[in-house]
Amino acid sequence: MDITSLYNVSSGVIKNALQTEDPGKVNDTSSDAFGGFLSAAMDNITQANAYISDAEDEKVKLAMGETENTHDLTIALQKASAAISYTVAIRDKFLESYRTIMNIQI
Repeated sequence: MDITSLYNVSSGVIKNALQTEDPGKVNDTSSDAFGGFLSAAMDNITQANAYISDAEDEKVKLAMGETENTHDLTIALQKASAAISYTVAIRDKFLESYRTIMNIQI
C-alpha cells in the first residue's frame, strides 16, 4: 500500500510502517501491519498536536511582546497548517475506505 495517492502527500513514517521484508510475499500477520499503520497514524496526530501547540506558543509570545521575531511565528504556523492538512487527508481517505468496505455486498 502506497499513501502517495492521499492528495499527493507522502510520508516516510507511514511508508516504513507498511513495508514488508519481501514486497511480493503475502503478509500472514496482517494485524501487525495494521497495528504498525495505526501506531504511525497516532504518532502523526501527536506530532500535529505538538506543531499546533508550538504555533499557539509563538502567537502568545508575539502578542505579549516577548519576541519580535515574526519568522519563528510564520514557520510554526506553516508547520501546523501542513500537519493539519496531512491529518485531514488521512482521515478523509480512511473514511472513504471504511465506506467502501461497508458498501461491499456479502
